[in-house]
Amino acid sequence: MKTGIENRHFIKKEYLIRAGENADDLYFITKGLAREYVLKGKQEITTDIISEGTVTGAASSFLGGGPSLYSIQAMEPVLVLAMSRKNLEKLYEAVSKWQKLGRLITTHFLLEQEKHILDNIRYSAKERFPQFQQQHTDLLQRVPQKYLASYLNIEPETFSRLKHLVPQKTRFFCTSKRGGEIFL
Repeated sequence: MKTGIENRHFIKKEYLIRAGENADDLYFITKGLAREYVLKGKQEITTDIISEGTVTGAASSFLGGGPSLYSIQAMEPVLVLAMSRKNLEKLYEAVSKWQKLGRLITTHFLLEQEKHILDNIRYSAKERFPQFQQQHTDLLQRVPQKYLASYLNIEPETFSRLKHLVPQKTRFFCTSKRGGEIFL
């Protein structure tokens, strides 16, 4: 049976979906990073950072119909596997294992959203930053600081101060026979 899954490529800053559009597709990111954000006046508030191995899409629009309340934009070149709602519904009808996948996707969206909301309520900025750093060290190098600060609900200045308070990995070096330093 054909699944209706297709490969798509988005260049940096290209939108997977814009606020106000109807979401017809879910995406499984195989390579790259994207961010989800909402507008508050003219300010962009990052609500999610989506990396490889993650399913994304405008969930409320995809599942419930109507326009998306947020945008999803590539932060670097992104490769995805895309599936339309129509194809997903066909798979649900034809193969019961796909229904389980649908429940897992829905559960993923809900758990991630709940965790982010509760972390922002329960923990201070000083507590959220080291937790994020410990869980997502790769993102600190790949995501612009302003988006990380927004995602963590931290002012950019506070983010910068916190970043410098956390000890960096120890760098070892030795001198080569030619007199140059080698960092390990």
